[in-house]
Amino acid sequence: QVQLVESGGGSVQAGGSLRLSCVASGDTVNYDMGWFRQAPGKEREGVAGIASSGITRYADSVHGRFTISRDNAKNTLYLQMNNLKPEDTAMYSCASRVHGSMPYDALALRNYPYWGQGTQVTVSS
Repeated sequence: QVQLVESGGGSVQAGGSLRLSCVASGDTVNYDMGWFRQAPGKEREGVAGIASSGITRYADSVHGRFTISRDNAKNTLYLQMNNLKPEDTAMYSCASRVHGSMPYDALALRNYPYWGQGTQVTVSS
């Protein structure tokens, strides 16, 4: 069973930056991973995904502001968030799945069986 633990959330003003981290309990080399968020009263949505190959994908709302990366030597996934906006306020969670041979939607929740508990990000105007 894969366990994921997020950290790095907090409160910042609009225009600020945060870096989220997600540490996995085991090797991440053969796993695709992603960041998701859920704002109050809204459904959880995909923010960014990174395949085991390193290929990345971003939601339009964060493209150019957020960067997803991974360090397999540390079993860690990152999300660098710059130029934060109040609408980025949400609970951010990381997720992972064993890499498969078939194409998949990196931002679709249904593709990820393993989830962390989340870390809160609050952006004030």
